[in-house]
Order: sequence, then structure tokens, then C-alpha cells
Amino acid sequence: MGKAPLKQPPELEHTPANCHAREILARVGDKWSVYVIHVLGHAGTLRFNELRSRVDGISQRMLTVTLRGMERDGLVIRTVYPEVPPRVEYSLTKLGATLRQLVRGLVEWSGAHLEEVDAARSAYDARTRRPAKTVAA
Repeated sequence: MGKAPLKQPPELEHTPANCHAREILARVGDKWSVYVIHVLGHAGTLRFNELRSRVDGISQRMLTVTLRGMERDGLVIRTVYPEVPPRVEYSLTKLGATLRQLVRGLVEWSGAHLEEVDAARSAYDARTRRPAKTVAA
């Protein structure tokens, strides 16, 4: 007797109507986009190197790729000023600002529950006899 296939929630099934939703979730769920949204939401408009210095650990190439994807999705606006050398600034669009509200909630949640997460990790590591991993500060 075979198992019946698992039914996914309708919003997660791959259909023409929701295939873009998966792409958007991948964008906003990736490590760097959330960080960039949070930084731009807090700082406002930043030049590339200012943004790079505030997004700890991101490479120049990864920031470029992330910003291009976010610009394509309408989350970030890139403004180039005709100067020598050219000045390029990034800021959240109105759409990006609406997403920033959700990101801010995630950041606040994570800050409010750090001790609980640390305790859960320690308990898990003790149960599975794995050495505790430290998160780089």
C-alpha cells in the first residue's frame, strides 16, 4: 500500500500564478537582501562603499549581485549622478520600505529572543553531544 502524495499548501504549489511568489520569497529570504534592506531602511540613502562597510562580511561582488536583484524586483533604487568619478547612491523604494517594516520585525524578534535561542542551541548540543558553535560577533 503506497503512501498518498503529500499535499502542499496551495500558496507553495508550483503554478503559473505563484511561480513569481517563490522568486520573491527567495529574494527576501536570502542572507544579504534582508541585511541590505535593514541597513538602507535605517540609514536612508547610501553610496555603494558606505553600504558595503555597514553590511558586515559581504563581498563587493555579492553586494553588487544583491543590489541588482533588488533593483530588478523594485525594492531598491539606484541613482547615478553624472560626475567624475560617477557618484552612485542606493535607497529603498516605497515597495522596499514596506518590506523593511517586516524585516524590522524579524530583527526585533531575533534580538528579543537571543537568550532563548542560545539556550535551545546549548540544550540541543548537549543532547546530541556536539560541541557548541559560536557565532562570530
